[in-house]
Amino acid sequence: MSVIAPNFKLSEFIKSLIDNVFWILLLLVLVGIPAVMMVLFVIEMPVIDGELLTPFLAFTWLADPSRILPIVHAFMATDIFRVMAFPGFGFAALLAAGTIFIERKMLAKLQLRVGPFYCGKFEGILQLMGDGLKLISKEIIIPAKADKPIFWAAPVLFVAAAASFVAFIPVAPGWVVADVDLGLLGVFAVIGFFPIITILSAWSANSKFPFIGGIRALFQMVSFEIPLILSLLGVVMLTGSLNLSEIAASQSSFPWIVFLPIGAIVFFITMLAELERIPFDLPEAESEIVAGWLTELSGMMYGLVQLGTYLKLYAFAGLFVVLFLGGWNGPMVVPPFPSEILTDGIVMGPVTAKIPGLPLFTQEMLNGALWFVLKTVAVIFFILLPRGVFPRIRIDMLLNLGWTKLIGLAFVNIFIALGLLYAGVLGPGGLQ
Repeated sequence: MSVIAPNFKLSEFIKSLIDNVFWILLLLVLVGIPAVMMVLFVIEMPVIDGELLTPFLAFTWLADPSRILPIVHAFMATDIFRVMAFPGFGFAALLAAGTIFIERKMLAKLQLRVGPFYCGKFEGILQLMGDGLKLISKEIIIPAKADKPIFWAAPVLFVAAAASFVAFIPVAPGWVVADVDLGLLGVFAVIGFFPIITILSAWSANSKFPFIGGIRALFQMVSFEIPLILSLLGVVMLTGSLNLSEIAASQSSFPWIVFLPIGAIVFFITMLAELERIPFDLPEAESEIVAGWLTELSGMMYGLVQLGTYLKLYAFAGLFVVLFLGGWNGPMVVPPFPSEILTDGIVMGPVTAKIPGLPLFTQEMLNGALWFVLKTVAVIFFILLPRGVFPRIRIDMLLNLGWTKLIGLAFVNIFIALGLLYAGVLGPGGLQ
């Protein structure tokens, strides 16, 4: 039986474009204006030229840099900026988008694959925008027999858990969303939510393929979370702290990977399994079970899960940098701020201090953030690399690796840390 494709109508195509633009603009207005007003009424307004700035007066000063920069500086010191922009969700989402682009181009060049015509003159840079618009405009299809409340909630919970994970990662001295004393325990708690969310999403679809993928994900995550936690105990013993900022600061002289390479290797392997990256992509396994526990997700529900996946990838890469690669520590590469020299030879502070609100960031913060980003991007590269190199392993090999070999290596790492600690070579104070 032949199926006749419907005739293309330009009027219907234009109408669909107008509908999409309308909904996008409506969302921006409904979300953007309340967000701006909330920011203006929450932050503590500075005093400029003896006059207390009001939220309404701020709108009239947007075109004057000498007046708007203090507002920006005051906003950057608030928790809202840290959560929304840097080092929180906005910064992580930007790195996640860059990771998707780099992964596509790197794997294509690595495997000598010639793709279609590019969207954009520079290496198809507009493809990300095209994919985003596609996901926004696609219809969300809910299976008829699905448990709809759980099915709708699972992608949102996945993104929320990934964003919570990002909140614990310090990118520079003093620049972290949640700087808590038990930050590493908080990371373990957040990681423990991902298997629960995955199996709930798979079960709520009431379909065999997602359920098979969900069971695989549960087996995989549980078997690899134990060696993942054990691999970090050596760092905790040598630093004497669970605070991630203090762990990063303790590596000012040397990174912990120098003394604990086995722990770093075990953590990296278990990290790949937690991220469901090749060769541990059994929960999805497109060639076997369609797309695993993601099979029934469509439109922005699938887009939310993908966003959460790459936020989680960034968070794991940042955690590896903080624990084993020295975090933000590195030689000073940011040029010093210009200083003012008076006629009698006295050196004053930065010239930018004459301009209200400048400098926006300190040199220590800029240098730390630069080294953190460089190290994190390098770790992300090595996370993406196995996808173009290794095949998928069998599930029995995966479980055997997690429950036997990696747990054994994690205990070896603990014994090495204990040896260094009791021999007096290393300790919470660094080299003894």
